[in-house]
Order: sequence, then structure tokens, then C-alpha cells
Amino acid sequence: MSSKNTAIIIGGGISGKLAARVLSDHYKEVFILERDQEPAGPSPRKGAPQGEHLHALLHAGEYGLEELFPGITEDFYQSGAVKINSTNDLAWYHHGAWKVRYDGGYSTTLQTRPHLEWHIDKYIKRIPNVVFYYNKVVQEFIYNEKLNQIIGVQLKDESILADLVVDASGFSSLTSSWLNKREILVPNEKVEINLSYISKQFQLSENIDRDWKIKLVYPNPPHEKVGGTLSKVEDNRYIVTLMGYHNAINDKEVLKSDESFLELAKTLPKQDIYQEIKNATPLSKTFIYRIPQIIWKRFDKVNLPKGLLLIGDTFCRIDPVFGQGMSIAVLEALELQKLLKKHKGDLHKVPMAFHKRAAKIISPIWNMVITEDFRYPATKGKKPFGLSVQQWYAKNIFLLSSQNQGVYDSFIKVMNLVRPITSLMKPSIIKSVLKFTFSKFRKS
Repeated sequence: MSSKNTAIIIGGGISGKLAARVLSDHYKEVFILERDQEPAGPSPRKGAPQGEHLHALLHAGEYGLEELFPGITEDFYQSGAVKINSTNDLAWYHHGAWKVRYDGGYSTTLQTRPHLEWHIDKYIKRIPNVVFYYNKVVQEFIYNEKLNQIIGVQLKDESILADLVVDASGFSSLTSSWLNKREILVPNEKVEINLSYISKQFQLSENIDRDWKIKLVYPNPPHEKVGGTLSKVEDNRYIVTLMGYHNAINDKEVLKSDESFLELAKTLPKQDIYQEIKNATPLSKTFIYRIPQIIWKRFDKVNLPKGLLLIGDTFCRIDPVFGQGMSIAVLEALELQKLLKKHKGDLHKVPMAFHKRAAKIISPIWNMVITEDFRYPATKGKKPFGLSVQQWYAKNIFLLSSQNQGVYDSFIKVMNLVRPITSLMKPSIIKSVLKFTFSKFRKS
């Protein structure tokens, strides 16, 4: 197959599909090479083992997805996704206090990851110059050493040439192994969190007093390491995802029986989730997903071959507890779209520029996440500058969010990636934090 303004995407996950969407406006042919078989519907796939667990699109991700695929949000709802009021239908226990609940005018969509991916698939398949190839395993890059350029990929029995190759294959990517073989060192930021995710679906009993659609019970570090979420999804099902930092969960024990899952739920800081599921009907087996470490591979600091672009988890795998991964992928796709328009007549400039822009997207989110991860002494990695001050300030924001609607509203915007974290440093919020701290000091 010869190259004629062709882009190849390795990996048909969410970031790969988003890349295909924006590349289709600038390349005559876009091929998505996916190692899984073609899905028959909104069902989990082997290549995304995390798909059985709870996922969420933050506001920035949801707005961006709608921008890329107009009408997709309404399609989610038409096929069973649950639309909630982001601040009124969410019951959130965080750092030892329940967040204030109010109508902030924001909405969030609750759905399973397979349901979300299935809809993106359908939109992608309407684009005439994008083609999925399933059951395709990319074995190697085709590399022109003289030009220092990736010019295609090698499959088992076929080679495909291209002007651009996008690696969206995830954490254990072809790019990482290819660079390692050539002893090209990629700087990385790595933090060990030894996180386990344990999930199960349930049918809950009818309860007219249930005044929430999603309930979060977060641990209060450093003493509490296990937390959980109970969320309504399509078909009137609920997903329970329990998580534990630093090997706090005995994976083998929790897999033994439904009762073992209940016993784990009973160890949460609040009994709310356990009380909801103790008499519920299990709809699935128990699934486990482990994240020993989060890692940000600094491809933006490496002189990569031309014609190669990295996106999604290939670039950065972040702590999933905060629900930012899919939204980061959407923000990256929107940034790629801007660069493709900017360099329309000179597309070879896009990859390097994109890696720099992607790093700017990731940097504040990474810092925000590891500030929380380092509340556990067992967390290993490079600590951010001013960690203790950041943790002190964030803790007060969290606690104020249980009583001050204005502070919580600002925090919601930051958490959902629609406002920068610096917006929490407004004079009015700083004043509230200092007043709150002083009042605690006086009481003590």
C-alpha cells in the first residue's frame, strides 16, 4: 500500500479515535490499526482492560467532545446515559467532610466507557476517509535513517507507508520500545502509587429517598487508603468502583466472592456505599485493574524522528482516581486540531509543536494530581516544588468546599479543567482560606 497523503494511527482507543477525527480534515486517508477485533456493540474490549471500571468525562472533556462530534452528547442520552446536575446530584465525601450541594447549572454525563466508545466509533465510521483495520498488530516502524523519519509501519504480512504515524497505543507503546532499542533516552516523571481498582455492577433496590445519582467516598490521607464511588449508568445499572492506594487492597481476597467485595466496601470511611449494595443484585463479576505507577514520558524534550506523533496514555498515564485521563485526550485532540489548521501547508511541523503543547496541557494537571498522591508517605517519586504549602492550601479548599458554595464552585471549575488552578488564588478565596484557618486555630 503506497503513501499518498496518508496518516496511520496505532491504536483504536479513545485517543486514537480523537486523533483520527482531527486528522481526517487534513489527510486524504486515515487508517486506524487496532489489535482488537471489531466490537459488535457497546461492550468491553480486551485492549482496554480498564473499561470495566468507572469512567467520567469532566466538563472540559464533554464540551470538547461535543465540539469534535456535534450532537454526540444528546446521542448518549438517547441510548441510556444519565444526565445529572453536577453539583446537586453528586454526593461527595472528601477529606472527612461532605461537599455542599447546590444547583450550579452544570451537567455531567454518567455512562460506561464501552457506551461512550461505541458512540465515538459510530461517529468516526461516518467519516469517509477514515478506515478501521481490526486484528492488526504493528510490529515495527519503517524508518528512513537518512531522513531521520518514520515513513510507515510493518505488520506481520504487510507494510503500510504514511506521511504521519500517530502512536496512540498506550503506556506500553511501540515508540517506547523502539527508542529503547536505539538507546535514545526519554526523560520521564514517574510516581509510584501502587493503586488497585476493583469494580462490580449492581442492580439497586428502588429507593424514593435516594437523592443522588453518583456518590463518592474518598479516603482522607495519610491514614485512610481505600475509597469508592457508586454511580448510576445506562440501563438503570450502577457501577461500584473501589480503589486502594499502596497495596491497601488484597486483590486475591476480594475476588473470592460477592461477599468479599461487600466486606471491602464496608472498610470505606463512610458506610453509604456498603448500605446501598449489601442487598443489591450483582450484575457482573468482580474486575481488577492495577496501576503500580503513573508516568509522564517527556517526549517534548526529545528529538524524535520526523513523521511521528504521540498522544494519550502513550504520552502520559495519570492517576485515574481523579477522572482526568479521557478529558486530557480530548484537550490534546483539540490542540492538535489547532496546529493542523495553523500549519496546513507544512504539516511536518505539527508533531514537534504538538508535543510541546501537550506538555503544557499535562503539566498543571500532573502537578495537581501528584500533590494529592504525595499525601501518602509511601508514594515515591520527584516531589513538586512547594509541596507542603500546596497541600496545606488544597486541604483548606477541600474543607471549605463543604460549607462555602463560592469556593466549591471555583474548585468544581478547576477540577473539571475549565479554569486554571490559579483561579483558586483569587484574593477573595485566599481571604476565605485564611479566615477559615484562623477560625480553626482559635477553636483549637
